[in-house]
Amino acid sequence: MSIFDTASLLLSIAAVFAYLNYKFIKLPTTIGIMLIALVFSLILVVLSHFGIGFGEQYAEQILNNIDFNETLMHGMLSFLLFAGALHINLEALLEKKWIVGILATIGVVTTTFIVGFTSYYIFGWLGIDIPLIYCLLFGSLIAPTDPVAVMGILKTAGATKSLETKIAGESLFNDGVAVVVFLVLLGIATSGQDANASEIALLFAEEALGGAVFGFAIGWITYRMLKSVDNYQVEVLLSLALVAGGYALASQIHVSGPIAIVVAGLFIGNHGRHMAMSETTREHLDTFWELLDEILNAVLFVLIGLEVIVLSFSGNHIIAGLILALVVLLARFISVGIPINLMRLRKDFHPHVVKILTWGGLRGGISVALALSLPPSQERDIIVTITYIIVVLSIVIQGLTIKKLVEFASRKAA
Repeated sequence: MSIFDTASLLLSIAAVFAYLNYKFIKLPTTIGIMLIALVFSLILVVLSHFGIGFGEQYAEQILNNIDFNETLMHGMLSFLLFAGALHINLEALLEKKWIVGILATIGVVTTTFIVGFTSYYIFGWLGIDIPLIYCLLFGSLIAPTDPVAVMGILKTAGATKSLETKIAGESLFNDGVAVVVFLVLLGIATSGQDANASEIALLFAEEALGGAVFGFAIGWITYRMLKSVDNYQVEVLLSLALVAGGYALASQIHVSGPIAIVVAGLFIGNHGRHMAMSETTREHLDTFWELLDEILNAVLFVLIGLEVIVLSFSGNHIIAGLILALVVLLARFISVGIPINLMRLRKDFHPHVVKILTWGGLRGGISVALALSLPPSQERDIIVTITYIIVVLSIVIQGLTIKKLVEFASRKAA
């Protein structure tokens, strides 16, 4: 199938599943679409086991032609991040800079090592032979909370602006940090050589700090261009060029594309929105990016739901996935709870903020994409399957209950 045929099919499936969810199931759109896709995939798999290969081979062929890692990390992610950053209040984010910064850095590293070492012993207990370095790789790819999943859920959760800023701000930045940690560990795993502290610090500076500086630069250039015109068609086109061109150029100069686009999105969404756009342009820009965000989210969650067709599951893998889903939650609780409780000595926090940040730390497509980017091996297949189990459980269980937790916490705090 051509790229156009594949994209057309995915869009059509997403539209039909969105319709079915809206008419009959009435779950949050992204979760409803993923669940329908997941059930549809499981039906195809079950039918194939009874010798009824209706559609499964065709669906498997389509999925094998789609590079999930390339599609998300070097395609959809830039647009989704920009759409999320566009609506975050920069002033509110700066007020929470310490907690957001700590969660997006120390939190990711802490989770990486807790999950990595714990998974090594759990795999050994279950008779699954995976080297420690691959367990740490698994810890790094499952550590970041996914901005795509989180932003979609927060729209309907009813969280306070302060809490929403903490969760959304962290999720927009921590994927860049997680990718740096992942790349360092992947280099060790594939080369067999240890990386020293100076190499790690240099890579972090190049990717994360370089990405932030680059994002500010392209955001400022686009802002100056936006300020010099008053035509919403041209200004929307400039925002598209900023995202697509900026992300591609960031990859070429080896800085973090995700961080660059988040910084550029914050710049345009705050400074650019108030000082370079008319009311008409703001309305059209918001409408365009909200619609694009919904469409790409729908397609992404269809892909996540259908991915089960091409995965191989065993009893031990399922048990490991269920146990490690709890471990990931516990690691999240520790990496959130320790810094917040230390900061409580000097600052006031919502009494249930640790519970909400823990339960609101959804895992999503970024974790699946990083797992699929591992070099082909037996370890990769196991890690992909377990990552998929954790991501689905996170999106479904946490995603469907976070709203109730936020409402409960708000009543208790009142």
